[in-house]
Amino acid sequence: MRRIDLIRPIQQLPTRRVRAAGLFSEVPQKQHLRKQEDLSMSAPNYSRHGRLLIQGLISVIAVLWGQMLLAQNSHVALSQDIVDATKSFMASLSASQRQKATYDFADAERLNWHFIPRDRNGVVLKELNDRQLTAARTLLQSLFSAGGFEKTESIRGLEAVLAEIEVNGRFVRDPDVYFITVFGAPSMETSWALRYEGHHLAFNWTFVGGNGIASSPQFFGTNPAEVRSGPKQGTRVLAVEEDMARTLVKSLSRSQAAAAILDGEAPRDIFTSADKEISALDDVGVSYTALDSTQQQTLMDLIEEVASAQPAAIADARMRTISEEGLENIKFVWIGSLERGDAHYYRVQGPGFLIEYDNTQNNANHVHLVWRDFEGDFGRDLIRMHYDSVASEYGPRHQH
Repeated sequence: MRRIDLIRPIQQLPTRRVRAAGLFSEVPQKQHLRKQEDLSMSAPNYSRHGRLLIQGLISVIAVLWGQMLLAQNSHVALSQDIVDATKSFMASLSASQRQKATYDFADAERLNWHFIPRDRNGVVLKELNDRQLTAARTLLQSLFSAGGFEKTESIRGLEAVLAEIEVNGRFVRDPDVYFITVFGAPSMETSWALRYEGHHLAFNWTFVGGNGIASSPQFFGTNPAEVRSGPKQGTRVLAVEEDMARTLVKSLSRSQAAAAILDGEAPRDIFTSADKEISALDDVGVSYTALDSTQQQTLMDLIEEVASAQPAAIADARMRTISEEGLENIKFVWIGSLERGDAHYYRVQGPGFLIEYDNTQNNANHVHLVWRDFEGDFGRDLIRMHYDSVASEYGPRHQH
């Protein structure tokens, strides 16, 4: 079976991002122990301390403003890179291929996502020539972090493993049957979207006005979760996401575990499946605030691991939003056995996002992992804000 290798010639980017230090983490705290008679200050001293306070506040505001501008600029730069790469890819296609690859932004097909083996719409990698594959590779590199792209390639490679395991199976297992679909015209001024999808890979990006980027639903899957024979024996593409969560659940105290671990068997699949729109699941689990500092760090590292499949600008924005919504509102749930190789499920849920992980099928050797945004899937929140902004500026009857 021919395998289109998209990853071999790639110049790798750093796979880990350095977490920014807290704004005040290096600021020493001074203890002012003075006798009562030394507490009085002259008017000049009051003035001096007031000026220092104002200067400190100005410095903090300047830093925060600079961080905001940097984040905004990084989103704009990423949007431009993706627009350019998408235009180059589309230009490389023949007229018939371009017709397959393109839909209107408002077409219902944009929400027609799934992660199972099935018929799909778009242009398939299998039909691309070498020049077109180079353009596709450049496009996909712009859409993922280096580590995220490597995972997608490894998951495509598992199709060849399945083809050997499933003799005369009912599904076609082919690492080149993955599709790229574009909705609308790639532009820094309009709304448009892009989907990259095939078995166990389902990624959706929505772009609004050049600086708004939505990146969910985001789905990874692996079958087998661990390759147990053959040349790829020992391969576990989503090992970090599994092992980190297990480390967390096994570290819980009895009272923490009572909140986190739900009774019953692990579900056969993620609860949200491939629903087009979801709401928050039951508000259960152990909360972030009930964890000790080491456990809290493990939980945040787990969230960041899933987020960091996306480019740094998107992943950083995700983590920033989660922090702004309140870490105290995040809860962790586990269902099933705590032992590796047994069926298990976990989820991490906050006010605006949900991570679901399930490993139960094929004798607990088949993983589904999804990131969903309650308001932001398919860019719903960005599109709504864009239309509200235009209506506010030009009136509700404005055509755009």
